[in-house]
Amino acid sequence: MKLLILVGSLLVPVGMFWLQTVWPKSRLLFNVIAIIAALIFGDLAAIAIQQIIHDNTVFMTNIHGVLLNPFFLVAGSYFGVYIIYRMILWTSVER
Repeated sequence: MKLLILVGSLLVPVGMFWLQTVWPKSRLLFNVIAIIAALIFGDLAAIAIQQIIHDNTVFMTNIHGVLLNPFFLVAGSYFGVYIIYRMILWTSVER
């Protein structure tokens, strides 16, 4: 599983970069998905923190429950590879 995560974090952004050179409209798609992922990621984190404050519970033990949310994990994963993709894109433009 660790190898899959490492290889995926390298190959997916490179594949995204290649795809946007072949199909330029994919860049807009990647950006829209990143906006949605950022909203989901941030909203789920904010809701979890708000619930902890509202319940007056111990912060460190309850906040980890948000990490079990599959929407949080998928959004965070996409946002992570998207940032690497954007860094590759920025680097290729600076040539």
